[in-house]
Amino acid sequence: MTTLTLYFYNGQLFKLMMTKTIAAIAALTAMVTAQTVPAQQPSFTPGEVWKDNDGNTINAHGGGLLLHKDVYYWFGEIKKGVTARVPHVTTWEDYRVPAGGINCYSSKDLFHWKYEGVALAPNTTDSSHDLHTSKVMERPKVIYNKTTGQFVMWLHIDNETYSYARSGVAVSDRPGGPYRFIRSERPNGHEARDMTIFQDDDGKAYHIYSSEGNATMHIALLSDDYLSHTGIEKRIWVKGFREAPAVIKHNHKYYLFSSGCTGWAPNAASYAIASHMLGQWKQYGNPCTGDDAGVTFTSQGTYVVPVPGINDAYIFLADRWIKTDLQDSRYIWLPMTIRNGTPRIYWVNRWNFSIFNTH
Repeated sequence: MTTLTLYFYNGQLFKLMMTKTIAAIAALTAMVTAQTVPAQQPSFTPGEVWKDNDGNTINAHGGGLLLHKDVYYWFGEIKKGVTARVPHVTTWEDYRVPAGGINCYSSKDLFHWKYEGVALAPNTTDSSHDLHTSKVMERPKVIYNKTTGQFVMWLHIDNETYSYARSGVAVSDRPGGPYRFIRSERPNGHEARDMTIFQDDDGKAYHIYSSEGNATMHIALLSDDYLSHTGIEKRIWVKGFREAPAVIKHNHKYYLFSSGCTGWAPNAASYAIASHMLGQWKQYGNPCTGDDAGVTFTSQGTYVVPVPGINDAYIFLADRWIKTDLQDSRYIWLPMTIRNGTPRIYWVNRWNFSIFNTH
């Protein structure tokens, strides 16, 4: 019996017609093994425990990256403490840890990360405060406003039942913080949960968030200072139930990646393309390919970043949530290419940017 197997090696997709023989399997195994990066070279190891430059475990979940003056800043949720399920929420598995705030790490190469400290600290005394440890602080994203000279963070703010459904904004004069919390709000009066921020080439910024009971995604234009909403927005995927948005611009087109709404359980990612952020979005299928593509390699996307100096190459950032021990959740950073307008995300156990080389 003949089957068609697709695999990714040194930046190229090869189609290999295989017969189920020992020799063919051995040949494929040798080729796949060849893509592994030697342990002594800087590399990404998806699903392993990642350490910062001081040897401490990186704690920055649901994160996003800011590139400023050739330095990358990684912002993410602090997941620390005992994971517990909220007992009076029975419609889904509402596991959580106390809101620990937002951490920041910096790097010049995306492999070695220096701990910059807590960028946005939780409130430990006032239970009514939006940032109190009893609340939820998720999916922080930071962009820089050249006009005001401020770094602006937006994030999902909620209560333990996720019924508060708001977005919070904070500012800082330094990329690594600390950030000063301004307020939370329901954007243009709409509930908001999973979210991201996208800054376009023209300086305009957009807030993309799940709304209407997570049934519909909203794309909202921010004010010139990025601190509020203008009232201009677009509703997409009505009753599509998508969350975990991430946006990039590639060859004058906008790509929006998202996941389904299945709580902590992984599901298939999908992507959509538009010619304008507030234009018509066309939905496509799963950009992942290979084993476990149907569950996004047991992870959920959070951000996409271009690979420096390599055209059509990106890193797909995701989290592998461990719902009963959230502080042990892992980072899944994988190579992604866009060829002929089609994104593809591949699983690799250990990799660096040499994987994008073509021969």
